[in-house]
Amino acid sequence: MEKVLPLILTVGILAVGILSIPLGSVPIPLEYIFSPANAPDYIKTIIFNLRLPRIVMSLLIGMMLSSSGAVVQTVFQNPLADPYIIGIAASATFGAVIAYVLNLPDFMYGVLAFFSCLTSTLLIFKMAKKGDRVNVATLLIIGIAVSSFLGAFTSFAMYLIGEDSFKITMWLMGYLGNATWEQVILILIPLLFSETYFFLKRNELDALLSGDEEAHSLGIDVNRLKIRALTVSAFVVAFSVAFSGMIGFVGLIVPHTMRMILGPSNRKMFLSTILAGGFFLLVCDTFGRIILAPTEIPIGVITAFFGAPFFLYLALKNKRRDF
Repeated sequence: MEKVLPLILTVGILAVGILSIPLGSVPIPLEYIFSPANAPDYIKTIIFNLRLPRIVMSLLIGMMLSSSGAVVQTVFQNPLADPYIIGIAASATFGAVIAYVLNLPDFMYGVLAFFSCLTSTLLIFKMAKKGDRVNVATLLIIGIAVSSFLGAFTSFAMYLIGEDSFKITMWLMGYLGNATWEQVILILIPLLFSETYFFLKRNELDALLSGDEEAHSLGIDVNRLKIRALTVSAFVVAFSVAFSGMIGFVGLIVPHTMRMILGPSNRKMFLSTILAGGFFLLVCDTFGRIILAPTEIPIGVITAFFGAPFFLYLALKNKRRDF
């Protein structure tokens, strides 16, 4: 299953990606999908400038969020840990909104989101730490508190924005309709960097699953590994939030599902987790575009429909600290 699942997910991504091109508020005949050269100019614009960048962006964002979620769950040794639930994403949102208020260039959204996210991540991690372990209950409480505190500043920033606050509201609910090829290129940089780092550290991350003491006995600097892994996770979440808004539960649903199928080892489930994250978000975005067309449902709403019940299921079932 470890070797077959990535192939199945790849085929699923290609199939859904192709099928999602003609779907939307402006239906596109299938003949233009396979022969775009014969399509009218407005059809070409819709395909190449609107829908293809959005499809690729949903794949990349899904990959980033799912891989980040897998790492955060490993670091905290708990399937309930998630970049959004523990407050990391709220801090990234705060930084990105500040960039919007200051009318900064696009790349500064990710920069401010990253520094805000990094500061919050390290603070949450330090406050939740008890001895050599992280107290999960304290972690969740601190995450909720940080999310609420920074959410107040975000709301205040929206108040200052005034008439344009609806755009921010849409963005906070998760929206990929403004995706461009330039944004896709910007997203590729942190994606490639983070996935390379996570892949190279997959064996050390697996050692954390046996406990900090066991990992330390294998010669791993546990604290440094956790801090660096969380830093890279913050880097990933910051850029995804900056360009797509708040898309919750991807980092919770996908990694845990892959662990149920392939087992807890990051080495075995990491590739499938990345592909499954892209597939899941692509399906959700396509569903949000067509279910009430021409009106779009924000993708964050769609993922919450799946994620909220799943989180409640985990919260009730997983009463132990292990996976």
